[in-house]
Amino acid sequence: MGPPAHPLLKIENLSVTYFSASGPVRAVREFSLEVERGESVALVGETGSGKSTVALALLGLLGNSGRAETGEIHFEGAPLSSLNFRSWRQVRGKKIGMVFQDARGALNPVLTVGAQVAQALRAHQRLSSKAAREAAAALLAVAGIPEPRFYLRRYPIELSGGMCQRVAIAIAVCNQPKLLIADEPTSALDPSIQAQILDLLRSMKKRYGLAILLISHDLALVSEVAERVAVMYHGCLMECGRTEDVFRHPAHPYTSSLIECQADLHHRWDLRPLAAIAGSPPIAGQEVRGCPFAPRCPSADADCTRQMPQPVAISDGHWAACIKPTPG
Repeated sequence: MGPPAHPLLKIENLSVTYFSASGPVRAVREFSLEVERGESVALVGETGSGKSTVALALLGLLGNSGRAETGEIHFEGAPLSSLNFRSWRQVRGKKIGMVFQDARGALNPVLTVGAQVAQALRAHQRLSSKAAREAAAALLAVAGIPEPRFYLRRYPIELSGGMCQRVAIAIAVCNQPKLLIADEPTSALDPSIQAQILDLLRSMKKRYGLAILLISHDLALVSEVAERVAVMYHGCLMECGRTEDVFRHPAHPYTSSLIECQADLHHRWDLRPLAAIAGSPPIAGQEVRGCPFAPRCPSADADCTRQMPQPVAISDGHWAACIKPTPG
């Protein structure tokens, strides 16, 4: 029996708009991406590029102020746009899990850790209160929390940031979803804890056969976790390919600029300041004719401002939306 004919996740030409008192704000523009079963894909870009909006759209969590105006999202070959509230409950947490950017803020402050993990388990599994509590303790142990039975009785305010993140990951994977969305899972954590959370994500992927969509602006983190990387700017997908190909041979000027802005252990701050991308990104929702990065791009010319460039193949599975891409 051959592999499935369709990817686990397929996003086609997704455009998302938020509606505010000052008018519509287009946050994502004709975005397309695929994630295969068991694959780790990273979505990177500056703050405000639309990464988290893509994640919220995947789970139908845009709220009353946001709407997917065009495009389609397929999960396991089935469209998600036609789901009603009851059907969404069978997807969220069971088929797609999510670790939100602020783990402490995502946890309920008035419920114990044990109650929250058990609640997530019982939402999709027929478990007694006692069985759910036992399963919750086992999950916390898998998530690397020492003395899990002790922490079952603790409230989020009593936990460190790293502990809250471990609890959030345990809740996200408790029903063994097919896809885990991790939105900035190591933000606001110190480097040693960041490394532990990365190890936890890798072990969870191996244990449960998860596909992971990692949202981050930390390229060092991405290089350690993701097999493929997709680069966003002003709601548009600018470059996509295997992580090694994109980081070693970036084809889009924006990707190159992001990489140059990253410091490493050998950076001599006393001899050379850290690089920065000149200018500022467009205001959220601002309509930009042509390539949105053109006003900041050192290689831009008049052709770049006429229309959004079409994807250009760089190598197998590696492309960039640029009229003058750097060859691989």
